Amino acid sequence: MTKLRTYMNWSSGKDAALGLHYLLQDPGYNVECILTTVNAHFNRVSMHGLRIEMLEQQVKSIGLPSHRVALPESPSNGEYEKLMGQKVEELKAEGMEYAGFGDIFLEDLRVYREQQLAQVGIKTVFPLWKKDTTQLIQDFLGKGFRTIVVCVNAAVLDESFAGRIIDEDFINDLPEGVDPCGENGEFHTFCFDAPYFKNPVQFTVGEKVYREYKNGETTNGFWFCDLIPLETNE
Repeated sequence: MTKLRTYMNWSSGKDAALGLHYLLQDPGYNVECILTTVNAHFNRVSMHGLRIEMLEQQVKSIGLPSHRVALPESPSNGEYEKLMGQKVEELKAEGMEYAGFGDIFLEDLRVYREQQLAQVGIKTVFPLWKKDTTQLIQDFLGKGFRTIVVCVNAAVLDESFAGRIIDEDFINDLPEGVDPCGENGEFHTFCFDAPYFKNPVQFTVGEKVYREYKNGETTNGFWFCDLIPLETNE
């Protein structure tokens, strides 16, 4: 059977990590590379606030070729789509047929991704789609993945959740209504170990910073926990 040539959209967090794991085990797909959007102004992973150096160590441990889309400080939707479109065109020219995503149940986001990629002739695969998020996080922990919270939405979680490693205590401490996988944007993570990593990513936990972002007339606050890479002795 010919495997479908695939790239994985890589956020550096747990859902992308588990989604990649499922695709790597699926005989129908051949995941050849990963793609990450980064904020070129801050030199960090978009949304997660993760240092590029941490992403680089993570990618090195995964062992797959990595591509990046460098975004300006506050890109408009049009700018985002143009830059992403250019990169996807390149991947299509290299023979990529499918794009993998770690989304679980956000219907509008899935439709948006499908519509955008269809314009380039790329199909999509969502290995976590519609799976129960409580079961997903248990599967994640049971398979030996390890992840730390690097960003929390201050409207639903307080500062103490930033910088915590996700384990049973973390899940039990989540307020009622907060998705255990943070699928509604309650929190974002950095996956520092996985069954397919060559070795865990080494780091120390840095300072926590509170930032606010305006979206029209709405202001949203987030706590970010900085992770500082440690040099490995490979």
